[in-house]
Amino acid sequence: MLLFSASATPLVPSLCFLAAEKPVNRRPMMVRLSGGAIGSSSSSSNFDLKTYWGTLMTEINQKLDEAIPVKYPTGIYESMRYSVLAQGAKRAPPVMCVAACELFGGDRLAAFPTACALEMVHAASLIHDDLPCMDDDPVRRGKPSNHTVYGSDIAILAGDALFPLAFQHIVSHTPPDLVPRATILRVIAEIARTVGSTGMAAGQFVDLEGGPFPPSFVQEKKFGAMAECSAVCGGLLGGATDHELETLRRYGRAVGMLYQVVDDDKKTDGAIQMAQELKNKAKKELQLFDDDDDKYSEELVVPLHTFVDYAAHRHFLLPL
Repeated sequence: MLLFSASATPLVPSLCFLAAEKPVNRRPMMVRLSGGAIGSSSSSSNFDLKTYWGTLMTEINQKLDEAIPVKYPTGIYESMRYSVLAQGAKRAPPVMCVAACELFGGDRLAAFPTACALEMVHAASLIHDDLPCMDDDPVRRGKPSNHTVYGSDIAILAGDALFPLAFQHIVSHTPPDLVPRATILRVIAEIARTVGSTGMAAGQFVDLEGGPFPPSFVQEKKFGAMAECSAVCGGLLGGATDHELETLRRYGRAVGMLYQVVDDDKKTDGAIQMAQELKNKAKKELQLFDDDDDKYSEELVVPLHTFVDYAAHRHFLLPL
């Protein structure tokens, strides 16, 4: 399953940090990467990522359900819910957002609205990516794609509606006593930049049309961007400094690209080398937080380490 992948389309660029999968039962590439547990101490290997992730997923799923009630026009809302609440979604973007927020002492209640918004935008991008005029995928996560069930016209409208709903959700649901208005604006700008014409949309364009760009360009724009955005938004909500945000940006980008490289199932020497380099880069970026025990709680750094471990080795499977 694609956790951090995002197939952005010109209509609504996709965010893919832990995105959805194309082939239903595709097995990820089992590459041998050096280095085992990612953390700086034994606590990383003892950290129960499955429970941490599963608990957050339950909370996020409930909030997404509440955020998209069925109302008029019923057809559009049912289509929106079909994709956003689809069984099998890993919720990687929102989980990383919450983890990054908590690293800097932020309250997860402050992060939940943005976390849900990231998932809405991600779902919108996948709806449009599956359309016949794009990748023409009739199946998503083992079930009929949105347009297969509702038709291309409703699917387009559902994706179009989810994108602005995500920004509206951030503005209307972020607790003002926990997050300054200026920070909310920075979060919205970060998401807009990520999915825009210089972000995921650019990656999707090059993926479709080709051009004088290395393969890493598409990997970075389509797949690294969502994880990067998720980590940075969480850091913003937690009160991270500009230096810390840039560290999160590089970390998230590496994790998103790593997940996709491993998931692409290309057992070439180049793919294996790229995966190893991305893993090392993500670990290196987290060194800033590992080296300052007084400022950063080790137990709050560990979730970010285990994201790297999971992207590289798939040490757990969620019961979805």
